[in-house]
Amino acid sequence: MRIEDVTPELSHDRIDRLREALLAANYTADGVVDTLGPRAHAALGRGEPEPAIRATSEVGALNTLIRLFLLGHPVDRAAAEQALHPLAVEEAVAAGVLVHDGDSVRAGLDIRPHAATGNSWWIISDLDADTRPSNLPVSREHVLGVGHASMSLVRATPTRQVGSLLDLGTGCGVQALHAGTHAERVTVTDVSERALSLAKATFRLNRIDVEALHGDWFDPVAGRRFDQVVCNPPFVVGPARTDFVYRDSGLSGDDASALVVGRVPELLNEGGTAHVLASWLHLADEDWRERVGGWLRHTDVDAWFVQRDVAEPELYVGTWLRDAGIDPRSETGRNKSAEWLEWFETNGVTAVGFGFVTLRRTRGQQPGEVVCEDLRQAFDDPLGAEADEWLRRIEWLRQRPTREELLRSPLVTAPGLVLEQVSSHEQDGWSTFVHRLHRTDGPGWQHEVDEIGANLIAGCQGALATDELLELLAVGHGADSAELARSAEPVLRELIRHGMLLPAEWGPQR
Repeated sequence: MRIEDVTPELSHDRIDRLREALLAANYTADGVVDTLGPRAHAALGRGEPEPAIRATSEVGALNTLIRLFLLGHPVDRAAAEQALHPLAVEEAVAAGVLVHDGDSVRAGLDIRPHAATGNSWWIISDLDADTRPSNLPVSREHVLGVGHASMSLVRATPTRQVGSLLDLGTGCGVQALHAGTHAERVTVTDVSERALSLAKATFRLNRIDVEALHGDWFDPVAGRRFDQVVCNPPFVVGPARTDFVYRDSGLSGDDASALVVGRVPELLNEGGTAHVLASWLHLADEDWRERVGGWLRHTDVDAWFVQRDVAEPELYVGTWLRDAGIDPRSETGRNKSAEWLEWFETNGVTAVGFGFVTLRRTRGQQPGEVVCEDLRQAFDDPLGAEADEWLRRIEWLRQRPTREELLRSPLVTAPGLVLEQVSSHEQDGWSTFVHRLHRTDGPGWQHEVDEIGANLIAGCQGALATDELLELLAVGHGADSAELARSAEPVLRELIRHGMLLPAEWGPQR
């Protein structure tokens, strides 16, 4: 029987004694870095364990815990007994924290420090590829630890203070840990009893009060509403199967993402927001924007679909096979690849898109705004802050639905906005033929404008209403002011949506 086929017996008493041991050994994010040193710690993060092995060669509780849980090495039973005191080794084995390995013991669960936003926690999950014995296959019930996808959702979630928050499909509980820093009440759900067991142990270990509910999709919170919802669903697309609960929904294609995006708004209070990771199919005869926009079941929802990556079927299949520890060259890997690729071909799939979805339930049943856009350039700022500001800008624009209302408003250029110009050398000198606006912060949006547009934006200093600026430009360029206003409106709305121009009424921007 595999470790992951047995629900761990993580009682409150055992978790409390484990916490005491971890604190006593200083098994924290800072403690680990201090012990390993920055270079060995960085090497371990790259999957290069030898420097960390050398740094933990001396006897000591912290070194033992690092070897157990971060390196996946068997350790002497006596050393484990000392490091985990007051949690006895046999109780740790009974709890699933350790397993016997001859005369030694090794980790049965992944328990590692996790630090972010000035907080330090421990997260309990199943063993990852770096600490998992090579002869131990990944179970269907495997509970994934902190990965790139989960942290990208953390960064894409606004951290404004809210009363109630739901983590739908919590897994190991990482979203809920971060949510606890800005939500008064946190509720989590999961269809996997094992995942919920490990998540509850994580919450207990970190002294965080969370409501944990077991059930499928939306059933555990039927009839309830929240101020914020976060969801990292099983979004892998392909045939309708469930090889691994953490990533496969059992639904065909991108139906899992469609289900979450369509139903999550029903869980939101008016003005409440949801933040979801999702994947969608690219089909030869369908624009992906039309596809994901069609997932929305309600009109009173603002929706921002941001596509961060697109993978061709061959790359997509190979990536997820390796994620499950399956060699694409093996017989199993080739069989799964053939089935998967055949499904893509039969269904006319040319690629798979991946990204973030921000949703907001509008107030008073107002019609929502739906925007789908590519954002595949690299950027460092967390998307959560941008999502919050995007929603704020959308609401401001909604309150000015007509051209006249928009153009009566004074605007200012945003901090960090620059104008890039490209010129060609001609007989009379340099001739500028590209005027490109570029936000140097956030997602780094870029927009090309014409010369009149560049002059209009230069004049947006908050002193004059936009229609007054347009009148001046019309006189200066010999243009028709009404036509200039008509052509300026969609450009201005797009620049405001992307945070390049901002309402002057929002206060000083510099």
